[in-house]
Amino acid sequence: MAVLGSNYIRLKAISVVLLLFFFSFLDTRVFAQSTHWLNFESAEAMRAHFRYAEGKKIISGHRGTIEDGLPENSIAAFEAVLRKTPAIFEIDPRYTKDSVAVLLHDANLERVTNGVGRVSDYTWADLRKLRLKDHAGNITQYPINTLDEVIAWAKGKTILNLDKKDLPPSATAAILRKHQAYSWVWVTVHNVEQAAYYLAQHPDQYMSMHIKDQSALAKFKASGLPYDRMIVYIGAELKESNTEMYRFFNAKGVMCMISSASTYDKQPEKVERQKKYRAIFAQGASILESDLPMELADAID
Repeated sequence: MAVLGSNYIRLKAISVVLLLFFFSFLDTRVFAQSTHWLNFESAEAMRAHFRYAEGKKIISGHRGTIEDGLPENSIAAFEAVLRKTPAIFEIDPRYTKDSVAVLLHDANLERVTNGVGRVSDYTWADLRKLRLKDHAGNITQYPINTLDEVIAWAKGKTILNLDKKDLPPSATAAILRKHQAYSWVWVTVHNVEQAAYYLAQHPDQYMSMHIKDQSALAKFKASGLPYDRMIVYIGAELKESNTEMYRFFNAKGVMCMISSASTYDKQPEKVERQKKYRAIFAQGASILESDLPMELADAID
């Protein structure tokens, strides 16, 4: 009986261990599934994902997000958005005094950090001691992130769209080349000359191309540049002329983006903001860039 009792206890112990392992594995799977990664094995796979299809809706977090007390242009903000919804992110690389690319929208430190003065007057060793502020001006626990660390973090998780601040195109191209980041990092370009430069640096470079009117469209048509290396940013408002742009680019397989960061995000009432978000997609946009990507996700869910 003593032997049988001992074996029974041993079997019960093994069963408990197996159950704990199972639930631990299950919890890990549930956590992993709760984050919305965008993972592309190649630049070709990424381009296929961003080819226009009717009804496709993509959220772009403008500088990440300003929601929930999170600071813009921070990994913490990006991760919070991705726990809520799939999204891509427009970010702002800017140079320090010693030519380290950091994520800060403003040339001055006061609005977004607890520092004072111009970003370019400080070394990275100086700036790494600072902390970011949230949208209300409260100092957070989060440090400034470098572009290198954000590119490394983003691989297999999302798309980064690099806005043009004070990095010369040659420096941006060199950073992308170093990381071989062509399947998850885009560059914002404002004209065909900038687009041609980046494609000359690497044929897989993907771009967010500013084409806001018929004059800019005519220049792009005349350039001979490919249509399958870009999304097109056409403006910040709902207006009748957008429809013509949607039709032209969608027929080429190109997705069009509107940004509400400077317009409809500013409306004080949530219900009015969400009406605008839905109207933008209803009009024909495929990508909507917003300071409030988590609220946007609720509006179009």
